[in-house]
Amino acid sequence: MNRRKFIKGASVAGGATAIAASTFPAPAFAQKRIEITMVATWGRDFPGLGTGAQRFAKRLSDMTDGRMNVKYYAANERVKAFDSFDEVASGNAQMYHAADYYWKGKHPGWAYFTAVPFGFVFSEINSWINFGGGQELWDELAGSFGLKCLACGNTGVQMGGWFRKEINSADDLKGLKMRIPGLGGDVMAKLGASPVSLPGGQIYEALISGAIDATEWVGPWNDSFYKFYEAAKYYYYPGMHEPASMLSLGMNKSWWEGLSNSDQLVIKAASHAENDVMMSEYNAKNGFYLEKLIREQGVLLRRFNDDVYDAFGEAAEDVFSEARA
Repeated sequence: MNRRKFIKGASVAGGATAIAASTFPAPAFAQKRIEITMVATWGRDFPGLGTGAQRFAKRLSDMTDGRMNVKYYAANERVKAFDSFDEVASGNAQMYHAADYYWKGKHPGWAYFTAVPFGFVFSEINSWINFGGGQELWDELAGSFGLKCLACGNTGVQMGGWFRKEINSADDLKGLKMRIPGLGGDVMAKLGASPVSLPGGQIYEALISGAIDATEWVGPWNDSFYKFYEAAKYYYYPGMHEPASMLSLGMNKSWWEGLSNSDQLVIKAASHAENDVMMSEYNAKNGFYLEKLIREQGVLLRRFNDDVYDAFGEAAEDVFSEARA
């Protein structure tokens, strides 16, 4: 065969191959659709906490073109807020979004994966989780309850709380019934207060009825929507109890381990994204809402004096010493 005939034949064969390739579509590798039930400890559309959890659910669905279909239930839509843990651990749901210090009654270690008094700020807790062995400790604790947890949001430094009266000394805290969960509640108990753990949706009624005398929640943005100022005008800062409040995406461990590596990576990416976005939103909005509270609602902003703050520090050290014992 001469060179011209060979090239001509090759061209015809190549064209036929191209036509065949365009006629038959590339093989489709169908991936299994994953239905996910997600419960939360926040009210639907509640700013920051609730909207952040909903944003994560939507992001996960969007990142997989709907293959991971998340059905989101806010607090009390499927189970009560504080029943979210058991709902996921039992396998009745696959995910929860919460602050893990709510589960302190199940094991004191859970409190360390939300906030520690006088402890890490946002950037530091992320460093600890990602590079300081924090995730491994979290995995060990969560795994013993049949769970796998990831950081999925943060509120940053919180306010000190809402009080009916001024707090001029540590003695003013004695006998005070205050909604304050986690290790912060243990610190207040050391100073003679009576800490109470309540989900956000129950705080206003407890405060307005006198069932509690004071409360902490998050910060100006979130606190504005619950109208705590109608029952307590004194708004104190800074919050020794939560220099940063890490929120958790808790998942059923058996379900998590049954996912492919790529699906696990997608969930991690969506969770990490929400961790950053939520913190940015709190930083953007807290200052604006603090000004509104003072200007429009007559809220009296107060700073804990040094004597009170020193008492907080001493009480916190007692709490940590007991934990180490």
